[in-house]
Amino acid sequence: MRTLNPYQNTQITTATPEKILVLLYDGAIKFTLLAQERMKQKDLAGKGVYIGKALAIVTELMATLNHEIGGEVAANLEQLYIYLIGEYGKANLNNEVSHLENAHKILVTLRDTWTEATEIWYQERSEQRHEPLATSVG
Repeated sequence: MRTLNPYQNTQITTATPEKILVLLYDGAIKFTLLAQERMKQKDLAGKGVYIGKALAIVTELMATLNHEIGGEVAANLEQLYIYLIGEYGKANLNNEVSHLENAHKILVTLRDTWTEATEIWYQERSEQRHEPLATSVG
């Protein structure tokens, strides 16, 4: 297992759950792009390594879904993760880069959506803290 450098260790140990989620998406995106490069270079072993790494992240994301709290959102995410797992399998089995391109598009969309949702949530939370207290007139 690879050890983290001090910067990476600090980044992970001090991150909010929302930031960790974005970091996981970033990792899956990075490994998907590396798998695409290896596939185009006809490096089958390298392709398999990076598909495996991306697949491990997506599998972990799926395993951590909380269906009780997440409800329909969690169910929809689970279906996307299942689709991604299938795309990685097809890419690896058939050596077709289009499956990795599909996975990449979905991962980028998910990452951007989570980033935007988190920013909105923090903004709304910040605004609520700075609202003046209601006063009664009278």
